[in-house]
Amino acid sequence: MAETAAIDFLTVHTATFRTLYVFLVLSLDRRRIVHFNLTANPTAAWTSLQLIQAFPFDSSPRYLIRDRDGVYGQKVIDTLDLLDIEQTVTAPRSPWQNGYCERVIGTIRRECLDHVIVLNEKHLRRVLKEYLAYYHGSRTHLGLEKDAPEPRAVQARNMGPVDGKSVLGGLHHRYYREAA
Repeated sequence: MAETAAIDFLTVHTATFRTLYVFLVLSLDRRRIVHFNLTANPTAAWTSLQLIQAFPFDSSPRYLIRDRDGVYGQKVIDTLDLLDIEQTVTAPRSPWQNGYCERVIGTIRRECLDHVIVLNEKHLRRVLKEYLAYYHGSRTHLGLEKDAPEPRAVQARNMGPVDGKSVLGGLHHRYYREAA
């Protein structure tokens, strides 16, 4: 899994009825979102640039899972060849074949975007940055043995009382032990 990544798009509608497209790159080993960006008009050239930004300096995985979205044109295929990434394209209308990425998108929707009215591109970028910081550092995953994508040490009971910090205006909370 350490050599595999998955990509997908998620759509978000704003309060002004614009549609924004969020591009996600997910590393499957620790369920980390290694890159995200958003645009109102995704193109193959833009998506190709996002892949290059996601995997700089020989950090590219060996395999990449993607669906058959029309935005993955020849430019994206050429970029994947340039990065020496072997792509696995899912079957038509088969989202379960990119299950990890689909699961992350569902999690982002259920735990964040379903509770926020997105105003514009800048607002969505800020909300996603704050949520992904929580997702990587605090949100536990059963597949990671109840650890977060960024591993963290278990705090002993004798460290002090439990305190909390609200995330996204109180939508989520991060609990920790405060040193005595």
